[in-house]
Formats: sequence, C-alpha cells, structure tokens
Amino acid sequence: MAEHRSMQRAALLDAARSLLSEGGTEALTFPALAERTGLARSSVYEYFRSRAAVVEELCEADFPLWAAEVAAAMERAESAEGKVEAYVRQQLALVGDRRHRAVVAISASELDAGAREKIRAAHGGLVAMIAEALGEMGHEQPRLAAMLLQGVVDAAVRRIELGAAEDPAVVTDAAVTMALRGVKG
Repeated sequence: MAEHRSMQRAALLDAARSLLSEGGTEALTFPALAERTGLARSSVYEYFRSRAAVVEELCEADFPLWAAEVAAAMERAESAEGKVEAYVRQQLALVGDRRHRAVVAISASELDAGAREKIRAAHGGLVAMIAEALGEMGHEQPRLAAMLLQGVVDAAVRRIELGAAEDPAVVTDAAVTMALRGVKG
C-alpha cells in the first residue's frame, strides 16, 4: 500500500511538472492533475491539500537537483569570472527544463509563508555560491552583488519564458555581459 501511494504521488508530481511546463501555473489544477494521472479529483486531495502544496513539494524535490547543476557548472570554471558566467548560463539553460517550471512557479501568490521561507532559503544557497566568486573578483559587498546578479538572471528567465522577440541565446549572452560588465556592455 505504501509503495502504491508513493508511486501515485510521484505520478502526480510528474503530471504537475508537465502541466507547468506546458501552460504555467494556470495550467496546474486538480482537475488537470486528475485527468493526467487517471485519478478521481477527490483522490488528488488525498495527496495534496492545495495547488501550493504541489508546487512546494516540487520545489523541495527539484530545486536541489537544479542547484546542483548550477554548482557543477561553476566548479568546472577556471576563474571567478568564469564561475559568474557559468552561474548565469546554466540557470538560463535550464529555463526549458520541466523542473525549472516548478521552481519558477514558486512565485505563485497562493504559497503560504512557510513555503515561501523554504524557497527563499533554497535560493539563498544559490546566492551564497555566487557571492564567493564575486568576492574573489574584488566586490566590496559580494552578497549584495550576488542578489542583484540573481535579479538579472530572473529578468532574463522571464524574458525567455515570455517568448520575447530575441532568441534565448541572445538573452543569455546579454545577461552574461550585464553580469560581467554592467551596462557598459
């Protein structure tokens, strides 16, 4: 019985990833989850109390994997500037990944304070990773610079997700240039 529940929960999470990837947070509904998994809508409520709970669990499962990919890309870089570039490029490369959609969905307004705090803490790990590289580059306030850099990445993510007129590679290159050279380009 426990194994069956675990498999059903995994199927629901996979369906949620697909829905988020295909249609964003608006597509993630309990009727859609039920349809994708073949469960009755009432059965979905046995696994999750709300849409926010689904997103929270996805983030708990997927964010560490996503962050590990960013960390691995940074570790391969040979310089502090290379780490900054890898940090930006790897996050933007993950935009099309279904796991990334779940991470982006964390901004959904219905998340409770506890869920938001867990997610802020996870993002804090990313900021700490890049703050070290920024410190190596001589920034006087590497944590502040890291938070601002993450803002550039977040803006580039939104630009790519909106299907902006620019090719995602152009957005990525612009974000890297902004990260390394500021507005001078």
